[in-house]
Order: sequence, then C-alpha cells, then structure tokens
Amino acid sequence: MAASTGLEVADVVRSFGESFLAEHGESLGRQHRRVLAAIRACRTAALGGHLYCCPQCGYEHPVYDSCRNRHCPKCQVLASARWVEARAAELLPVPYFHLVFTVPRELRPFFRRQPRALYDRLFHAVAETLLEAAADRRHLGARIGLLALLHTWTQTLLYHPHLHVVAPGGGLTADGARWVGCRPDYFLPVQVLSRLFRGKLLASIKELYADGELDCSGTLAPLADPRRFTALLAPLYETGWVVYAKPPFGGPEQVLSYLARYIHRIAISNDRLLRLEGDHVVFTWRDRAHGDRRRTMRLHAHEFLRRFLLHVLPDGFVRIRSYGLLANRNRHERIERCREALGAPPGDPPPPVAETGWVDLLTRLTGRDPTCCPRCREGRLLLVAEIPAAGRGPPPARRAS
Repeated sequence: MAASTGLEVADVVRSFGESFLAEHGESLGRQHRRVLAAIRACRTAALGGHLYCCPQCGYEHPVYDSCRNRHCPKCQVLASARWVEARAAELLPVPYFHLVFTVPRELRPFFRRQPRALYDRLFHAVAETLLEAAADRRHLGARIGLLALLHTWTQTLLYHPHLHVVAPGGGLTADGARWVGCRPDYFLPVQVLSRLFRGKLLASIKELYADGELDCSGTLAPLADPRRFTALLAPLYETGWVVYAKPPFGGPEQVLSYLARYIHRIAISNDRLLRLEGDHVVFTWRDRAHGDRRRTMRLHAHEFLRRFLLHVLPDGFVRIRSYGLLANRNRHERIERCREALGAPPGDPPPPVAETGWVDLLTRLTGRDPTCCPRCREGRLLLVAEIPAAGRGPPPARRAS
C-alpha cells in the first residue's frame, strides 16, 4: 500500500461539491446529497466533538466527531474491526473458499435504476445457487454456510455490481450427524454454479417484469415492449456468466485478514488519492487484466464525484449477509454443532463487541495508545470539555480535572 499523501475524498467534496451540485444536482437523490454533506462535515467543527488535555504539559487536543456514514472513507475502520472481532469466534478449523458472482453488463442498467430490489434478488440468487449445488450429492451433499458481501465498483470507480462470497470448505449432512469436507483446493464446480446462478437471477428479473415491477422508464423505455425485453434476455441464456473461485484461504487467520480489509470497504479509500491537479483528481488503481499492475488515473473532479456516488447504497440496505449454517438465527448453536462434528474444541462465546471502547479497539489495531500525549509522550490525554457543533451556542464549562 502506498504511503498516504494526506489528500482525502472529503477534500474533493469541499473543493468541488458545490459546483458539482450546481451542475448535476437535479439528477441526484436525497441520499446522495446526504452522503456528500456527511463527508464534507466529518471530523470537523461542524459536527462538534470533545476537547482533551494533557495534565502533564497542558497540551490541548480537539477531537471532532465522525459522521458515521457508511460511505465515508474515514468512518469504516472501527466499524470493520468490531464486525471482524465478532466473526473471529465463528471461524471453523477448515479451509475457506472465496468466490465471486458478477452481474452481466446487459443487466446493469436495471440494477442502477432499482438497486434495492435487484441487489436483494442478486443476494438470493447467489445464496440459493450455492446452497443447492452443495446439497447435491454429486458435488458435496452437505448443508453449508456462507457470507456474502456486495461490491458495486471497479478499481476505476465504474459501476460493476458483484458479490464476494466466503464459505467454509464443507458442511453438515442433512441430519447434522457428521461433517462432510471438500478437497483442500476444490469447493464446488464453477460451471455448475454459473448455470444455476444465470437461471435463478434471470428468472427473478423476468418475474419482476411480468408483475409490472421492473422500471422500464427513461432510457429503458424501449424495453417496456415485451418482445424487446425478451430479445435482450435471450442471448444471456446462451453465454457463460462470470463466476470464479479464487485460491482458497490458507486458514482462519487469512480469512480474518481478508475480512478486515474488505468487509467495510467503500468505492475508494483515501490512501489511493495522490493529488489534485487544478480541477482534476489523480488516484491509483490496480490493472487486474495486467497482473495487478499499479497505474494512475486522472479524472475531472465532477466525474470523480459522479463515479463515487454511483456506489451509494439505498438507505438501510444490508450489504453483508449470511446464509445456511451461518444465517443469523441460531448461528452460534449451528457453529458449535459443526465444531462437534469436526472434533474441534468449543469456540469462545461471541464477544460483546458493541461495548468495546474506541480507545481499546484503536490501541489493538495500531499498537499505539491514542490517549498518549503526542507532545510530552508521558501524560495521558483526559477529556475536559465537549465541543458543540458549529452554530449551536457557546461551549459548556470545562470538566473539573
């Protein structure tokens, strides 16, 4: 990973957000505007915060509040760490596999038009595909568990909806009596998964269309004609859909490392931004087609923001979902049954992650105590006052030290 240059998505929003809204505001939804406003205000006086002071040397350090928007690059580290800690107690002593299911280009305009409905159907199609294929005795003959994660972007911020799936290599027999493991380097046949996924997602989209619930307005208006809609889908039944299995993880530790890096990832992180050149943003990207070669891209700031906003999710949409043995209901009991079948010792109970303080969590993540005074390196920063959000009146009196 390249060293951070200090440039942030927030800087782009603050410098070009107003002109972007003036030019493109009519095409933006309320949620897109909220995301821009949240990123602009994140960790600034606009949101208020807390004042810390070192009793040893008198150093004062204001800490401004986070916006907590899930699309903000600065607000995902602690959320990701808390989520990963909860999952650590659920990992089984077996190989884990990583699969990717991609939406064909021809269907992406529908996904952009109706993201909530079609992302839901994408999750269901992928989960049903894997659960059905794994239950087939010709393949594995077991009930499996899986974790699915929605990503919608390419390295250059273009729209490319796909699901990443992490699954333990095996599952329980139908009666739950024993564990059925797969080969260390092979999970399920990709060709079978591709055909099942294709049939299930196309059937779901056709059902939406038949019920009059698929939006075919605007640029999609010609597809309101059933003959044109059928003509669009027909070739998709004949092509192979992109489903691929990445090399299996070496063990639970690698699974945790992957989840920590990817589970709360957004379209672009601040450490990929290099510089502003006038009204253009320069950032790095990895060219997957040429051995992950690192390249740079230069986009007009308005185009950069337009692409960034392509990946804003609907309000309340759940982008990380678990199925089968890992489904939320009674998950801990099912995982313990898997451990018994594997002859593994019982796992630790899930930690009270929500109660983990940010200081302890950040110390574990960085190996550095964030309350240590950066000036004298001896004192410990203490909270002395709250800082009200800008425009909300005078600050309250300091706390007694």
